[in-house]
This record gives sequence, C-alpha cells and structure tokens, in this order.
Amino acid sequence: MKTTQSKDGTPLAYDVYGSGPALIYITGASCYRSFKPVVQDAKVFAAAFTVYTYDRRGRGDSGNTLPYSMEREIEDIEAMIDAAGGRAYLYGHSSGAVLALEAALRLGGKIQKVVMYDASYVHDEQEKAEYQQLSQTIHKLLDHGKNAKAMSTFLKGIGMPKAFVLLLPLFPGWRTMKALSPTLAYDITLTQDMPPVERATQVSIPTQIIVGEKSPASIHDVGRQLMEAIPDATFTQLAGQDHMVNAKSLLPLLSGFLKS
Repeated sequence: MKTTQSKDGTPLAYDVYGSGPALIYITGASCYRSFKPVVQDAKVFAAAFTVYTYDRRGRGDSGNTLPYSMEREIEDIEAMIDAAGGRAYLYGHSSGAVLALEAALRLGGKIQKVVMYDASYVHDEQEKAEYQQLSQTIHKLLDHGKNAKAMSTFLKGIGMPKAFVLLLPLFPGWRTMKALSPTLAYDITLTQDMPPVERATQVSIPTQIIVGEKSPASIHDVGRQLMEAIPDATFTQLAGQDHMVNAKSLLPLLSGFLKS
C-alpha cells in the first residue's frame, strides 16, 4: 500500500500494478481498491498500463474529511494524478465515470484521455424522482445505523439481481461492504441528476463512452446523451457485457483508444 494526500489533507491509500502509461482507475459505489473484482481488473489492465487503484475517501484505508463534496473527490483524483507523475489517463466505472467526467472538465492538461463505462446518472425526470425516493430510504437507514440494510436496499434499488444481493452476506468482502455503506450517500450525490449535457460540451479531452450491451436501457440513454454533448466523443456498446464488465473484454477497447 502507498499513500498520498489530497488538497484538504485527506490521506489516500493506493496500489500500483504493471508498467506503461499511467491509468487512474476510479471505482463506483460499494467498491474499494482491495475488493477482489477491482484487484482482478487492475491486474488485467496492468498488461498495458501502470494502473493506480485507490480507496475513494471514506473507503478502505483512506481518510474521510467532512463535509463531503464532489469537489473534494476531484481534488483526490488530482492528487492521484500527481502521484502518478502529473499526467494520466482516467478510467471511471459507474459513479466513478461521473467523477472522470467532472475531472475532465476541471483538471485540464493533467488528463490525457478519459474512458467512461456505464456512467450512472439518472436518465430522465421519472427515474430522477424514483431515485430520490431510494435516496431518502438509504439516508434514513444510515441515520439509524442499519448499514447492511442500506447496502442491500441500494443494490436492489439500482437493479442488481435480488438473488445476487441475498447471497452477498456469504462473501468474504461483505463486512467491508457494510462498512462502506455511509459512502453510498456520496455516490447518490454524484448520480442523482441527469447528465450535465450543457457543461459536457466544454470537454476538450478525448473521451470514450462505453456501455455494456446488457446494461440497463437507462445507462444506454445516458451514454448517448453524453456522446451527443461531448465534442468528438466516441460511443461503443460492448458486446455481451453488463454493468459488471469483464476486464479482459474491456482491455482491447481501452488500450486501443487510450494508446491511439
């Protein structure tokens, strides 16, 4: 484990894999750098890149300076880019893709290219209203210390199969996932609105938008909204993949775009 420090003094824990151009991997809700799927992804990506995986604030071995704001998470990404040498590619998954887009808008020349997979904004006003109800439920559960219920309710609320959610307590990482439950409020903050299409027109960094073929229709709609807004963005539907993308299927696409 390595550590760096964000602008507000928050310590950030990270790991480094592989060699090649620097790639900052920004994870989504309920993920952390030691989560087995994240480690597996990083090891696959390490065949082509120096991969930096980090615990987003409030997770794992990183700090959690309050109050939370998206701006502080962007400062965390900047700290990670600096730790990687001052310039890097970004790969963001789910709510991590939301952060990757915001970083592209704010960090300018420090970012070489951006890849977003299944950016998880709400796609229309109806979904926004439904998500607001889910948000209220999650916040109430967290306020009462019901972390396990908050995590399972969130995962079912965003469309994870009920059978998968029911089995989660049997997995070794469940205890850590429960501990991460308070950070669900952070991910909800990032994803509770529709894509910022007007601001996205100001992105000047080469951007690739990827959605899984089997991901929800709302995710596809978000991807197309962003493609139409971001100048010269590329849009790809990755065959056979859902929200939990297989890194081996993703790597050729990722490498082809970032290294071109």
